[in-house]
Amino acid sequence: MTITHDQAAWFKQTFDQLTDNMEKAVLGKRHVVRLALTCLLSEGHLLLEDVPGTGKTMLARALANTVQGSHARIQFTPDLLPSDVTGVTVYDQHKGTFEFHPGPIFHTIVLADEINRASPKTQSALLEVMEEGRVTVDGRPHEVGRPFMVIATQNPIEQAGTYRLPEAQLDRFLMKSSVGYPDKAATIELLVNAKVRDRAALVTPVITSATIAQMSGLADEVYVDPAVIGYVAEIAEESRRQPHVKLGLSARGCLAFIRVAKTWAAADGRDHVVPDDVKDLAVPVLCHRLLLDAEAQFSGVSIDTVITRLLDSVAPPTDRVA
Repeated sequence: MTITHDQAAWFKQTFDQLTDNMEKAVLGKRHVVRLALTCLLSEGHLLLEDVPGTGKTMLARALANTVQGSHARIQFTPDLLPSDVTGVTVYDQHKGTFEFHPGPIFHTIVLADEINRASPKTQSALLEVMEEGRVTVDGRPHEVGRPFMVIATQNPIEQAGTYRLPEAQLDRFLMKSSVGYPDKAATIELLVNAKVRDRAALVTPVITSATIAQMSGLADEVYVDPAVIGYVAEIAEESRRQPHVKLGLSARGCLAFIRVAKTWAAADGRDHVVPDDVKDLAVPVLCHRLLLDAEAQFSGVSIDTVITRLLDSVAPPTDRVA
């Protein structure tokens, strides 16, 4: 089964409607909004890194409000415990039994605000649920349900009071992006409407959780030519040979590439993936997965430079594989 042209057209129309709806709160950041929606429909998780005050939380809340599902916000602090995230088992004296009280992770969309301000032990509480969609408390697994998405925000690691996220957790984020400062026109619009204190409240639901599942299912059926699959595999191999790269693209990262490329193609109204989809998504998919060595910092080599050099060294396919 493959996605039809009519289904692809409906997918694009719905995707554009979602984007327009979110832009009521996030002005002038259409590309970032599209990345967030792509991540949701690819059943992945999104990491937003930027300086304070650029609208990371606003973007997350706008996405949560667009979807007619439950959402929760967890403010990560140094004293936050793993049980504050996953939940805890409590003994009920009247019933004489232990009952599980679910934590805030049991929602459709979970905003993990300033995730790198919590201790590594608390950060690790997200590893299982982000990978398998469940948490294990006192030896018993508990499913969080679908759809499920973690949107984590973090301040740059150079800021005081932050902890570096471990590589195993970074790899579980499907994509990483930054919001950035608004341009002059968007800034002026924000200032003119300064009386609106909460722009995310302007965003109302336009789809249900069932529609999310339907769109995710359609994205899975987008055709990927073997030549494009080989292109992604070659990028992965070449990433491990690049100078200053200590950790290249993992197998999980390759799967992420294909998943988001399918959704990105459907959002463009196509029933197949093209090499440009891979190029368009290279930075958000790779930037948090490629680990540079210490010499790179002294040499002034940035992750964007490495990704650009990587894409230049791998030629995209020009013909389909029969």
